Amino acid sequence: MEKTESSKTAGKPIQCRAAVARKAGEPLVIEQVIVAPPNAHEVRIRIICTSLCYSDITFWKMNVPPAIFPRILGHEAIGVVESVGEEVDEVTEGDTVIPTFLSDCGECTDCRSKKSNLCSKFPFKLSPWNHRDETSRFTDLKGETLYHFLYISSFSEYTVVDIANLTKIDASIPPNKACLLSCGVSTGVGAAWRTANVEEGSSVAIFGLGAIGLAAAEGARLCGAKRIIGVDVNPEKFETAKKFGVTDFVNSRSCGNKTVSQIINEMTDGGADYCFECVGLASLVHEAYACCRKGWGKTVVLGVDKPGAQLSFSSLEVLHSGKSLMGSLFGGLKPKSDIPILVKRYMDKELNLEEFITHEVRFEDINKAFDLLTQGKSLRCVIWMDK
Repeated sequence: MEKTESSKTAGKPIQCRAAVARKAGEPLVIEQVIVAPPNAHEVRIRIICTSLCYSDITFWKMNVPPAIFPRILGHEAIGVVESVGEEVDEVTEGDTVIPTFLSDCGECTDCRSKKSNLCSKFPFKLSPWNHRDETSRFTDLKGETLYHFLYISSFSEYTVVDIANLTKIDASIPPNKACLLSCGVSTGVGAAWRTANVEEGSSVAIFGLGAIGLAAAEGARLCGAKRIIGVDVNPEKFETAKKFGVTDFVNSRSCGNKTVSQIINEMTDGGADYCFECVGLASLVHEAYACCRKGWGKTVVLGVDKPGAQLSFSSLEVLHSGKSLMGSLFGGLKPKSDIPILVKRYMDKELNLEEFITHEVRFEDINKAFDLLTQGKSLRCVIWMDK
């Protein structure tokens, strides 16, 4: 974006198109909205393209709290800085940026530590507001407040994001590939790379071969895993999974009188070195933990289960097995330092992003993207604002 173009709109409200979720489960409505100028520590960005993540589907369908309407969904995106608020010096007008739901303030104990990516200053929560003052930057043409989603709301031509949730990247990366690093692909790749620290020559089991499970496979492949076992109810996913390094497939519906964990324990002679639960089911966390190698095995939970879901383990099993069970939010990545590394690995032709993109649509066809994902026909559908 030319700075002269920005100077015409900086400090002023912008009227633009947004796809608004008015009611749970109903098609999004593309309408004109007003996007306020950024406050201090905030940045207004023009969205180039955005991709649909299953979290968008989940909160679009949900009709009980923390769901709230009317809302602008969307959180996987890439954009260009239109204007910045006071106290912002990391980016300037025209910079290419990726927004992330996970904050990276660079100041708190967690952000300054190599051991954590869980910002204490702006902890992740399902808030309908921007961080610092808990207000919205969106209104419709009648003046009604439109709520934010995961601090991003990328289903709008313009949005306002806190600088703690923005990462400046190399502008030469194709936008439709870069937007994938805003959530799902980074989560899966990061879980193998940063959270589990998968070792070369190791064995891996991945429960659920959706986008995040395939990204975990891609991360394990990049780390040099020798054997990557994919577990899913749909055998048709195996061919796609091979493109991300999956070497073996287990159909969890065709295990006979054995459990999935028993089969994987047999396949790996005692359990996989690393297991990743990418669906969001307590029962699968138990299966993953059960087929994780005693002594050094790690089970990493990536799937988002329903609120109130519980896990139950025998204390003796925990004591005797010596395994690790851990959660991984955003794959353990620190957005501002790790996303540029993933961008470079893609540009160096190491990281596979192309195969995640199964569909691309224009912004006015955004509801088609919802149909494709809810019907299980797409991994990632990229939605272009200007094509």
